[in-house]
Amino acid sequence: MQSIICVQGDDNLQSMLVGSVMRKVKSRTWKKQRYFKLQDDYMTIWYKSKKAVSVSDLEAIRDGHQSEVLLSIADEFPADRCFTLVFRGRRGNLDLVAESADEAQSWINGMRTLIENLENMGEREKLDQWIGDWFRKADKNNDGRMNFKEVQDLLKMMNVDMNEHHAHRLFTMADKSQSGMLEDDEFVLFYKMLTQREDVLRVFQAYSVDGQKLLQSDLEDFLREEQLDEIDMQPHAKQLIERYEPSDTAKLLNAMTFDGFLMYLGSAEGSIFNPQWRGVFQDMSQPLCHYFISSSHNTYLMEDQLRGQSSVEGYIRALSRGCRCVEVDCWDGANGEPIVYHGHTFTSKILFKDVVNALENYAFKVSEYPVILSIENHCSVEQQKVMAQHLNHILGDKLLKSTLEGKAPVELPSPEDLKGKILLKAKKIGGLEENFNGTVEDPQSGEVSDEDEVAEINEDNLHRESICRRIKVGQLRITFLSSIFLFPQRSTQRLSKELSDCVVYCKSVQFSNFKHSRIHSKFYEVASFTESKARKHLREAGTEFVHHNSRQLTRVYPSGFRTDSSNFNPQEMWNAGCQIVALNFQTAGEGMDLNDGLFGQNGSCGYVLKPSFMREVGSRFDPETPQQRDCYQPVISGQQLPKVNVKEDSIVDPLVRVEIHGVPMDQAKQETRYIENNGFNPVWYDTLRFTIHTPELAMVRFVVEDYDKTSKNDFVGQYTLPLSCVQQGYRHIHLFSKDGTRIPPSSLFVHVRITELE
Repeated sequence: MQSIICVQGDDNLQSMLVGSVMRKVKSRTWKKQRYFKLQDDYMTIWYKSKKAVSVSDLEAIRDGHQSEVLLSIADEFPADRCFTLVFRGRRGNLDLVAESADEAQSWINGMRTLIENLENMGEREKLDQWIGDWFRKADKNNDGRMNFKEVQDLLKMMNVDMNEHHAHRLFTMADKSQSGMLEDDEFVLFYKMLTQREDVLRVFQAYSVDGQKLLQSDLEDFLREEQLDEIDMQPHAKQLIERYEPSDTAKLLNAMTFDGFLMYLGSAEGSIFNPQWRGVFQDMSQPLCHYFISSSHNTYLMEDQLRGQSSVEGYIRALSRGCRCVEVDCWDGANGEPIVYHGHTFTSKILFKDVVNALENYAFKVSEYPVILSIENHCSVEQQKVMAQHLNHILGDKLLKSTLEGKAPVELPSPEDLKGKILLKAKKIGGLEENFNGTVEDPQSGEVSDEDEVAEINEDNLHRESICRRIKVGQLRITFLSSIFLFPQRSTQRLSKELSDCVVYCKSVQFSNFKHSRIHSKFYEVASFTESKARKHLREAGTEFVHHNSRQLTRVYPSGFRTDSSNFNPQEMWNAGCQIVALNFQTAGEGMDLNDGLFGQNGSCGYVLKPSFMREVGSRFDPETPQQRDCYQPVISGQQLPKVNVKEDSIVDPLVRVEIHGVPMDQAKQETRYIENNGFNPVWYDTLRFTIHTPELAMVRFVVEDYDKTSKNDFVGQYTLPLSCVQQGYRHIHLFSKDGTRIPPSSLFVHVRITELE
C-alpha cells in the first residue's frame, strides 16, 4: 500500500528513513544505544529487534530536558541533543539522546510533521491508512501481495469468524488478475466486500429511489426525519455532499452514493457527540463556584498510594488532559528544599520547585482558564517561606496575589476574569477582609494542616479499628494491615505569612455543618470532604449541600483506604453540585471515563457550567427527588472491535452495555445480547429504553465487552458523554480503550431518540 503522506522535499523525513543511532535513556545509569529508523509506511519507527513505535500512539514530542530522566543527565548531555516521545494514554514516555543537535532537531521536526499529518487526516484518509496497516500486518513475506493463507490469518487478526469456503469465494471475486494473489487495489476491493455494512445499507436504501444514490432532496428528507437536524436544510445537505461524496460524477448530480453516506456517518458530523458543543460555548463569566472543575487527586503519583512513583510527569499529563485543579502534598526536604510525596508511605519524592516549574510550562497549553493549586501543607515555617519564594519567582504574574482590581470582593470571580492565572488553595492567616481594613494577625500565627486528608483518614482509621475489634479471631490480621495508615492526631502548625499571602480566593477551612456555614462561612472559603463524608452529607442534607455549593467551592477526594489509587464514582458528587471532585488521573476505569466524558464538552477547557437549578441561591433542588422526565432509547450495531484475548484462535463475542449515570432515580444499566464469534461487524438490532428525570446531570456510557460464560467479561472499549451533548438519529460512537485513547476504526452504530414524557 502506498503511504498517504507526501514526503517529497521533507529532508527531516528522508533523514529518518535512513535512520540514526541514538541513546535510549531509562535512568542516570541505564543508557543504551539503539538504531532508530522510520519505515516506508511513514507510520512506524523500528528499533532493536524490530521493536516498534507507532506514530498513531504518539501525543507529542518534547524537546530538551523536559522529563525527569533527561533532567537527571543534564550535566552529561546538552538539551539540544535530547527529546522525549510522549505516548497517548498511560504508557510511559521514551527518552532519547541524539548524537548531535542537528540530528535531534531533524527527528523532532520530522516526528511533529508525522503527528500533524495524522491529526489532519480526513475520515477517508484514516480508513485508507487503517486498510494499509492491515495489509502490512497480513503480508508476512513483505512481497506487497497477499496469498489466501495470509488472508485467512488476516481474518483472525480482524476478529472475523468466516468459514473457509466463503472466505475463498470473496478472495476469488477480488482477485481480478486471477493470479492467486491480492495486490493493492484488489485488497481494497476485498476489504470493501468484507466490510459491507448491511445495517447502514438498509437505512440508505430506505431513502434512495434507485438504491444507488441519494438525491439532494432524499438526503434532506433523511436529515430532517431521522437526524432531526434543525438548520437550513438545503445548504446543509449540499455541504455534506461536497464534503463527503468521493465521486465527482455524483457531486455533479448533487447526489450522494453509499460510499459518501458511509463517510458522512463516520465523520464528526455523524458522531453521537454534537459538534456544536465541542468548542467553548458556555457562559464563562459566572462565579467559579457555578462550574464543575476537572480536578486531580495526588497529582504527583503515577501509580498506587503506598509504593508508587512520584513524578512531575503526573502534573504534565493531568494538565494536558484539561485538568484545572492539581494537588501537592508538601513536606520538609533536605537542604532546605520542600519535597512532594504521599507522606508516611514508601512513594518516591520530588522537589516542590520542579512541580512549580511544570505548572509554569504546562498550565495553559490546553486551556487558558485558571488552574487551582491545592496544597496539603506539612512543612515548617522556614520551608513554607521557600515554597512562597518558588511560587513567586517561578510563576511571576501568573500567580494570583491579590483580588482583581484591588477591591474588596463580594463573590468569587469568573473563569473569564481569571484567564491565565494560577490560584493557590491552602490555609490562610485571617481572611480577605483583613487585607482591606489592615487588621492582619501576627505574621507567624495561624493554624495549618488538617488539610483535610491526614485528619480525615485518621478518623476513618479509628472508625475501622472499632469495627475490626468486633470481628472474628480468624480475621484479626486485617486489623494490623489497616494500622499502616494510622497518622498522628490533628496538630496545629504555624503558618508563614509569605505563603499565606499567596492565598486569595481559595482559603482552606474545616467544615462544621451546613447551618454554621450558612451563617458564618465566606464565599472564598473551601471545605474538603472524603468521599464517605460527602456521601453522608448528600444522604442526610442533599438540598443543603446543593445550596452550599451554589455559594462557595467544595472539594471531594478519594478515601485514604484506596491504596491502589482507585476512584469513586464522581457522578454522585456532581449531583450535589460539588465543583472540585478530585480523581486519581493515573487510574483508568469508570471514574475517569465519566470525568473525560463530562469535560469533553465546552472546548475541553476543564470548566463546565452547572445547571441553572444548582446555581440559584434560592434553589431547593434535591438530587434524591428530581422532577423532569425524558425517554432515551438507542438501537445498536458495531464495527471492527479490537481483539482482547491474546490467544490466536479467539474471536470476540461482543455485547454492549449502556449505563446511565445521574441522580439516583436515573441510575440504570441495560445490555444487548452477545453476538457469537463476531468482533468485526456484529449487528444487534436491540432497543434499550431509559427514563431520565434530570437530563441536565445525566451521563451516558457505552461499554463493549467480550462475553465469557465461565468468568468475568473482558473489557473491549467504551465511550462516555453527557446526555445533553447527544445527537439524535443514526450516529457512530467511536470507541476508546481502557486508558482513554481512541481505538480507530472501532465503533458502534446506533439510532437514538429522546422524547419528552408528559
